[in-house]
Amino acid sequence: MAVLVMILCVFLVTHLSVVAGDDAGDNNAAARGGYHQETTELCSIDLGTILPPPYNNISHLGVKQSQVIPDAGELPLTKVPPTVVVQGAMIYLAFQAKFQNKLGEQPILLAFSSKFPNHHHSHLFEHDDKTSIMFDFSGGSASALTGRFVEMKTRHGVMGILGWGLILPVGAIVPRYLKHKDPLWFYLHTVIQFIGFIFGLTTVVLGGQLYKETHANVPAHRGIGIFVLFLSILQILAFFLRPNKDAKVRKYWNWYHHWFGRIALFFGSLNIVLGMRLAYAGPAWKIGYGFVLGVILLTVIVLEILSRMSRSEKIDRTPAFQMNPVP
Repeated sequence: MAVLVMILCVFLVTHLSVVAGDDAGDNNAAARGGYHQETTELCSIDLGTILPPPYNNISHLGVKQSQVIPDAGELPLTKVPPTVVVQGAMIYLAFQAKFQNKLGEQPILLAFSSKFPNHHHSHLFEHDDKTSIMFDFSGGSASALTGRFVEMKTRHGVMGILGWGLILPVGAIVPRYLKHKDPLWFYLHTVIQFIGFIFGLTTVVLGGQLYKETHANVPAHRGIGIFVLFLSILQILAFFLRPNKDAKVRKYWNWYHHWFGRIALFFGSLNIVLGMRLAYAGPAWKIGYGFVLGVILLTVIVLEILSRMSRSEKIDRTPAFQMNPVP
């Protein structure tokens, strides 16, 4: 069944005649001659990111600039020709797409760019700003979508930074530099890491909800998150499977616990940076996480220096050899 799908793509366009190469006095001709394929291209990219399966696997739709081929003609349209209207600095594109079933509520991405398309391969640049609305195709009504998604992404990011960027690294520092405070270091390490695990688990759950809502194409970020969660579950199991100090397998347990923890922290930090890049995080996020990471690294450096100095002093105070007293 053919369903009318109207996608509005808004661009900030300057010097339209330069972009199109046509007479500046004929804006409609300029849009048709030089900007129609680029406009269709960007809308195709957006459709590939907002439509649910099986509609987002159309070969013409892509999530990278190089994946979108201008004028490929593979987008399933009706016989109604696409329409392009230019009003000042705005270009409006309308077209009808075919779908097997009726569409209900669907998110629509509205974006604009201030850069000219590349004249060599006619590819658009990444948009400067964007927003989203939820459109009800069955009832013809639209509602704001950005607020809910922004809130979900914010919670996902905050929980990830607190869990994998702050709490778990602090919990890993405790046993290395507070071993002389036995058994306090053990209880602190256990409680802090368990709290960090809860934050990390919540981060993955929120990320799963985001993926379910948006069908975002972020395989690397999603895969690393699941991998880190798997390692953190193994660390929790390590607490319950901890052998006695005198057990022969204790050294293997120590190796497993230490290295799995370090790998999890490394990939957790890497995924935070990757997530901020995918979400186009602003300077506040980058500065905030950079500050947290910097404080943790500085703390580790200072504690490591103090620990080595303390061990060196103990070695210097120990005599090279001892003589038994003469009876």
